[in-house]
Amino acid sequence: MEKDRIHKLTLLALMIALDVVLSPLMRIEGMAPMSSVMNIIAGVLLGPFYGTMMALVCALIRMTMLGIPPLALTGAVFGAFFAGLFYKFGRKLVWSMVGEIFGTGILGSLLSYPVMVWFTGSQQELYWLIYMPRFIGATLIGSAIAFVVLVKLKETKIFKRWQRLFFEGRRFE
Repeated sequence: MEKDRIHKLTLLALMIALDVVLSPLMRIEGMAPMSSVMNIIAGVLLGPFYGTMMALVCALIRMTMLGIPPLALTGAVFGAFFAGLFYKFGRKLVWSMVGEIFGTGILGSLLSYPVMVWFTGSQQELYWLIYMPRFIGATLIGSAIAFVVLVKLKETKIFKRWQRLFFEGRRFE
C-alpha cells in the first residue's frame, strides 16, 4: 500500500517535470501543444485526479518561473481533468483526446476570457471566443502527437503496470 503511494507520487513528479520542461520547448505563440500532449498522457496513465494535479502544479510553475499568464491554468487544468475522466469511462485513447479537446479547447478557452479580464483589468479587444481558435488548434496538434506516442507506450509492460496503479487494476485498450 505504502509502496504504491510512493510509486504514484514518483510517477506524478516525473510527469510534472516532463511537462514543465517540454511545454516551453515546443511552443507556438499563444499555443501550447505539448501541454495537451502531457494532459492526454496523464489522463491515460494517471487518471483524472492525478492528471489534474499534474496540470495544476505545472501551470503554477510555468506562471511563476516563466511568466506565463493565468491562461496556463485555464488551459491545462480542465483539459487534464476531462482527458482523464473521459478515458476512465470511455476506456479508449480517442476518448481521452476528446476530453482534452473539450476541456482545454472549448471549456478552458471560454473560461479564459473572464480570467484574463480580471488579470489585465481591461475588456479592451477581448471577447468571449478570442482564445478558442488557438486553444483548439493546440489541442488538435497535441492530440495527434499524444496519439502517436501513446500507441507505442501502451504496448510496453511498464506503462501497463503503472496504469494499473492509478486505475485499480482495470484494463484498458
